[in-house]
Amino acid sequence: MRLSQLLKAKIHHARVTYANPDYVGSIEVDKKLMDYVGIQDGELVHIWAVDHTARIQTYAFAGPEGAIGLNGGAAHFFKEGDKIIIAAFDLSDEPITPKVVLLDERNKIVRDMTPFSVVG
Repeated sequence: MRLSQLLKAKIHHARVTYANPDYVGSIEVDKKLMDYVGIQDGELVHIWAVDHTARIQTYAFAGPEGAIGLNGGAAHFFKEGDKIIIAAFDLSDEPITPKVVLLDERNKIVRDMTPFSVVG
């Protein structure tokens, strides 16, 4: 069996609501968003800045509605108001249709961009 690392979930244009370097690491994400795209508590996620060059990896944990907070060392790479992309991947030997959403400035889903079919 050959496993490939494939995109499973992507949250576009999330807005950072806080950055707290005094907390012990990770990213807090609105629980409803995590559930919608299938990201689990403690799951490894990639965080990519939209308007600058920061790219990090950390784990996600569920938070209150609208929350997108960077903690610990991750807080040094982002500030409140930054637009980010949050992505999660799975290892699989079969195609995966990723769950992809676009958010507004209040971290509400404005569009579900999930592909209807896998090309190829």
